[in-house]
Amino acid sequence: MQKSLIEFAYEFVSSQKDPVSFAKIWEYVKTEAGLSEEDANRKAGQFFTNLMLDGRFVTLGENQWDLRSRHTFDKVHIDMKDVYSDVETDDDDSEEKEEEEIYNQVFEEEPESDDEFKDSDEAESEDESSERDF
Repeated sequence: MQKSLIEFAYEFVSSQKDPVSFAKIWEYVKTEAGLSEEDANRKAGQFFTNLMLDGRFVTLGENQWDLRSRHTFDKVHIDMKDVYSDVETDDDDSEEKEEEEIYNQVFEEEPESDDEFKDSDEAESEDESSERDF
């Protein structure tokens, strides 16, 4: 049974002392798996996605990868508060206020009366009964 591309990557990264670039990992994987250039080009994106999702690997930034087991949680954990703290929020956004007003107006409008629904329901049932007569 042949190994998966991720297993080849794990084998390679495990054998290295230091973090490895994605390019070196991919070169090793392509060679070991015996992929043609066409297959390699077709599979590179999916391999990168699989590497990102595999919990055994961690990216250390600058396109460097290593095994998660070699690093402490504090070193590889990304606090999402830090990621989103750079996003500016502007409370004076007139476009946003306009959208909010329109949204609120929709829900403040009077609901249609029940009589309107009854009339349309009665009309529908009359249509159905007249269709059955034929």
